[in-house]
Amino acid sequence: MSVILRANKVPQALVDGLSADNEIIALDRLQPEKYHEIEIILASGESVVDDALINNLPHVRLIAVFGVGYDGIDIYAAQQRHISVTNTPDILTDDVADLAIGLMLSVARRINDAQRFIERGSWQNGSYPPAVKISGRRLGIVGFGRIGRAVARRAQGFDMQIGYYSRSQSAIEGVTYFPSLVSLAENSDVLMVCASGGKESHHLINKQVLDALGHDGIIINVARGSVIDEAALLAAINMNHIGGAGLDVFADEPHVPQAFYQRENVVITPHIGSATQATRAAMAKLVMDNIAAFQAGQPLLTPVI
Repeated sequence: MSVILRANKVPQALVDGLSADNEIIALDRLQPEKYHEIEIILASGESVVDDALINNLPHVRLIAVFGVGYDGIDIYAAQQRHISVTNTPDILTDDVADLAIGLMLSVARRINDAQRFIERGSWQNGSYPPAVKISGRRLGIVGFGRIGRAVARRAQGFDMQIGYYSRSQSAIEGVTYFPSLVSLAENSDVLMVCASGGKESHHLINKQVLDALGHDGIIINVARGSVIDEAALLAAINMNHIGGAGLDVFADEPHVPQAFYQRENVVITPHIGSATQATRAAMAKLVMDNIAAFQAGQPLLTPVI
């Protein structure tokens, strides 16, 4: 049995699965007298586990993250304290890539707005205006890890011309590497953001990139809200400098700027990239398996550090 600190935004089902054999303490109920008892921090991909929290818990040896991203975890502080960190890679790749393609189609074909068109009774007065064809268009992928590659495989089914920008170049047939983000945007009809979050990618998509994408370009973000300069994106949408946006993530979740609401060329979803029943169950099992391995003194299944 371990005493586990539950950070913010951890699913209740995962907590329930661990509570039978462990003591779970919510972060907002943590009292100083319990600091020395905490062995494990249970976090989500959106949790913030900073150096102040880590350094207050002298016996923590594992941070188990429910999610593939761990940019909210102070990895340097964990390394300094010899604390292991695990995440749940691979399991959610397909779901996030599926949603990315879904957002792309929804924005281009104006599916959400077309539904509102019917609901307003506007179809009685005429046809919905033509939208944008996706098949055969140019797709630029920002970040070419597991999710970026999964998006590329799906986009090939639409006969899209695929390019990518990433920190490292890979030789993949039918996919073109661009040495700069601006050059990728200039040669894309749809820019798909799949890059990891963190300091290195903060506001990677800025006004210069959006200008390069152009007034007909569509941007899709299934990565982290911090990767896009949200103010620059809103300005580009307001001034019709880009063609549309599909966003599953935002800078200050769950607070979404109302300027994104009710737009014919914007589709927004509440960070549901991995939110299918099967995937969430598999992610929870992997978190529990990592914790069980740690408690048994066995190698961790998916260590980050």
